[in-house]
Amino acid sequence: MLDTVLRHIDESAAQLIAWQRQLVAIPALGPDNGGSGEAAKVEALESIFSGLGFSLQRIDAPDSRVPCGVRPNLVARMPGKTAQTLWILAHTDVVPPGDLALWTGDPWALRIHGDTMLGRGVEDNHQGILSALAATSALVRASVPPRFSVGVILVADEETGNRYGIDYLLAHHQDLFAPDDMFVVPDAGEPDGLAIEIAEKSMLWAQITVTGKQCHASRPQLGANTLVASAHLIVALAEELPKRFPQEDTLFSPSVSTFTPTKKDANVPNINTVPGQDVFYVDCRILPSIAVEEVEAAMSQLAAATAAQYGVQIAISPVLRQEAAPPTPADSMVVRLLTEAIQADRGKTPRCVGIGGGTVAAELRRHGFSAAVWSTLLGTAHQPDEKASIANTLADARVLARMLLSA
Repeated sequence: MLDTVLRHIDESAAQLIAWQRQLVAIPALGPDNGGSGEAAKVEALESIFSGLGFSLQRIDAPDSRVPCGVRPNLVARMPGKTAQTLWILAHTDVVPPGDLALWTGDPWALRIHGDTMLGRGVEDNHQGILSALAATSALVRASVPPRFSVGVILVADEETGNRYGIDYLLAHHQDLFAPDDMFVVPDAGEPDGLAIEIAEKSMLWAQITVTGKQCHASRPQLGANTLVASAHLIVALAEELPKRFPQEDTLFSPSVSTFTPTKKDANVPNINTVPGQDVFYVDCRILPSIAVEEVEAAMSQLAAATAAQYGVQIAISPVLRQEAAPPTPADSMVVRLLTEAIQADRGKTPRCVGIGGGTVAAELRRHGFSAAVWSTLLGTAHQPDEKASIANTLADARVLARMLLSA
């Protein structure tokens, strides 16, 4: 029975490429990324899943910014021998291609080079969608009922905040899920396919506004130079925060909290003016053992010292503030089943890991569900010439099939 299902998966490369070609040609960009949403891609996927005999439910989140007025989420179900459901959760939206000159071909036309598929979305997150399709279609072809009921959730808006995707489902349709349901989220992973993500760090994106006094650059003593103050504070945050929060957790890589100055807004447009305002940003990924408010307090202390030294005012405000969700226990049923399936299929023992955050799994964990983030990825998401491996996609489908048919 299992051998038949696995054989069907191994023989499905041509179908997988056809599905990938269809999905890549649909630029499912959210309105925050200058697109018209995910509706066209969801309609294509509705046709595919209905052809496999799934029962379908579309849950539309209202969004007046897109032409159809909604951001669709698709729920596909297949009954199993038990009511307990193993959900596979992927997302339909993609990011813009960026600088087209960095691509070696059209981002919206699939290209095949040996085992490699190239195009926007092929890895993030089409590989997750297609591994679910390959696994479930093999069950249908083999007429093999799975041990667990199967649910495939294709959510909107993962790339720009989840408001119209998993957050909407959990806020308005949590009755979709039973307390003992399990979730696999194929939206992060390593090239060896042996990393099972069970925890995420807290996230703090801080906007720091430095206000001083603008003046002519030939008479700097008449002003308060915010660029100099910002430069001082950037270095202070980057150097002092790791010293104040040196805790380590080997579940994560890196094993420490990170405090990374990133973006800086433009200030004055000309060279000969001392800027009276400067704005920059810091991306903090904080170990779950450290309270976010402790980091905020330390940042405020460093900002106050800088303000006093340079005669400026400094305001810190969060752009994103997200406390770490409770981790999925390493001995939970979904992690155990996934571990056993990987071991059986690949002959290697996977490892549980934490990441810097964040995935849709965090929202599931906050609502008390067990979620494991896993797939076998080349790691080219959001890059020019985004790539996915045909062999990896089929191998991930084999693991999913083993989970669904586990004794």
